[in-house]
Amino acid sequence: MNRRNFIKSSSVASVSAASLTVAACNTPKKTSSENDTQPFTDEFELNELTIGDLQKKMQSGQASSATITQLYLDRIEAIDKNGPGLNAVIEVNPDALTMAKAMDEERKAGKNRGPLHGIPVLIKDNIDTGDQMMTTAGSLALEGHKAAKDAFVVTKLREAGAVILGKTNLSEWANFRSTRSSSGWSSRGGQTRNPFVLDRSPCGSSSGSGSAVAANLCAVAVGTETDGSIIAPSSFCGVVGIKPTVGLISRSGIIPISKTQDTAGPMARTVTDAAILLGAMVGIDPADAVTSESNGKSTKDYTTFLQANGLSGKRIGVEKSFLKGHEGVVGLYKQAIEVLKKQGASIVEVELLKSLSDIGGAEFTVLQYEFKDGVNRYLATANARVKTLAEVIAFNQQNAVKAMPFFKQETLESSEAKAGLDSKEYTDALAKTRSSRQLIDKLMAEHKLDAICGTSIGFAGCIDLINGDYDTGFYFCPPAAMAGYPHITIPMGSVQGLPVGFSLIAGAYQEGALLTMGYAYEQASKKRVRPTFINSLIPA
Repeated sequence: MNRRNFIKSSSVASVSAASLTVAACNTPKKTSSENDTQPFTDEFELNELTIGDLQKKMQSGQASSATITQLYLDRIEAIDKNGPGLNAVIEVNPDALTMAKAMDEERKAGKNRGPLHGIPVLIKDNIDTGDQMMTTAGSLALEGHKAAKDAFVVTKLREAGAVILGKTNLSEWANFRSTRSSSGWSSRGGQTRNPFVLDRSPCGSSSGSGSAVAANLCAVAVGTETDGSIIAPSSFCGVVGIKPTVGLISRSGIIPISKTQDTAGPMARTVTDAAILLGAMVGIDPADAVTSESNGKSTKDYTTFLQANGLSGKRIGVEKSFLKGHEGVVGLYKQAIEVLKKQGASIVEVELLKSLSDIGGAEFTVLQYEFKDGVNRYLATANARVKTLAEVIAFNQQNAVKAMPFFKQETLESSEAKAGLDSKEYTDALAKTRSSRQLIDKLMAEHKLDAICGTSIGFAGCIDLINGDYDTGFYFCPPAAMAGYPHITIPMGSVQGLPVGFSLIAGAYQEGALLTMGYAYEQASKKRVRPTFINSLIPA
């Protein structure tokens, strides 16, 4: 089940996962001259290299940040804009090589900023950069908008020595525009594809970041999440994603949906790289008051939590509802549970989703109110041609042929119709969604759990620009999203070549504990594989 459908629904169990099939898709193929099932020949020299691998190359003189950056830029041109045509990157940074060369000069002078020094990073196109790149949330209404300054999180990345390689495409307005949108599609950027099977969805809204990391277009990438937008595309694209506690990472300079649920987070091919990126992103920001709550609860080096025996002695709650459904996905989940057991964890079956079955509608109400308030605040001081949500809606109506060729903007319109944040409808709905914290805390305390696990989301569905996304079942994102709690997904395997992720959630600021358990699971299972770039599962 995708985020958009969950938040409209009054029941988590509204989809029968058992009814899902790995069907053929009906989207146009990239080429018609080659066999649809033949993989793309991929001999990229940086394939699957980690941050540590790249640092070794730079430290030994085998490569420089500039040469690595150029290789990634060439890679983007070769397979994102041409070749398989992933369309994951909406814009490359014209200053990327200049930044890389500056990091090389610092290294020569004996300065090393840390593990991200000289490492190319892609960031989602709803995050401000005070440079030559635009920040548009994929919307034509914001085309041409260049932020006056970096988002706080971008400032932190630059301080860490990261090279901002470019911006990734996303589901327009972070998948909060229409009730039947296609994840990964934006009016500015077009449709992002899943690098494993090109006519399959990369999921959203951090679709470009997930696709880019999976396809080795960058070392690591930054996504954002309100409910599932880091975890789901990471799962669909076979990578690691971390949705941190709300408050660990500043949201200032990020086009918002929800002040109570939004957060940025790392997406990477390994738990280690995700931990490195997470440490570089944290920080208390006076412009985002909620970050003050992270004081004394964060660290600059999350790699200290990575332990191969990190599951030994842990008690893990297993979401019981995911033990039924599509046999392929259920089979992977059962295998993952066996890994936990073999690594010394104790297993307790729980039913968290059942206890949240009546909260989905309240979440949608909260997001509508907070989206209107947040977007109006953001646009009021932005350099964009539109200054309010109402003006965005009007622009789309006036430019419907380009801005709304496949689906409309009913979610924007329903949000605009809401009143202010002092509305009783809003405060009642917020209280209801916040009850998810008590439910998680109570369940964990009752069973003395270190974490609760589940299937992140089902396998990737077909891209359908006309009807939009359809539910894929097994959706585990809402509990941690509504609670503002941390969530990590790690590759769990695949169903006919379509990746599926394994999730772990815990209480506030338990990122370190999740990384300990997630790393141990990753090292014991080793389920990450390179994408295949095939056009379709079923030949035309």
